[in-house]
Amino acid sequence: MRKRKPATGKADLWHCPRCGRPFANRNQEHSCGVWTLEHHFHARPKARRLYDAFLAAVRECGPVQTIPAKTRIGLQTRMIFAAVMPRRDYLRGHLVLARRVEDPRFLGIDTFSPRNHVHAFELREESDLDARLRRFIREAYAVGEQEHLGRRPDDSAR
Repeated sequence: MRKRKPATGKADLWHCPRCGRPFANRNQEHSCGVWTLEHHFHARPKARRLYDAFLAAVRECGPVQTIPAKTRIGLQTRMIFAAVMPRRDYLRGHLVLARRVEDPRFLGIDTFSPRNHVHAFELREESDLDARLRRFIREAYAVGEQEHLGRRPDDSAR
């Protein structure tokens, strides 16, 4: 039996029964565990300041849930669209975009599907959060909302 969509047109999120983490897809593969931001930022005050600035830029797009895991901190709306891995005095991170963006700011791009391209970056100073990076953050946020999965008009009949 297919899960019914709520009035928003998007299926409810599935929550892992073991760790409670929300996912857009049922039975999504992941590592269960309970991690904290403190785990990631112990003795890393500059990385924490950069993270707080990055999170503030993300929240300009709308509400977001932080998902600390063992090796990274994911940022999620319906799906994780960005993640950061704190280092001693900077952040390594990535944004999921629906297209490949060749830009010197990105250290590399991994393509997982035609509409999911993971763009790696480093954030070393708050000034790195310029207008261009904020534009990419907004684009990634829309991917997190799954706006890039536009439905054909006949999809509602299925």
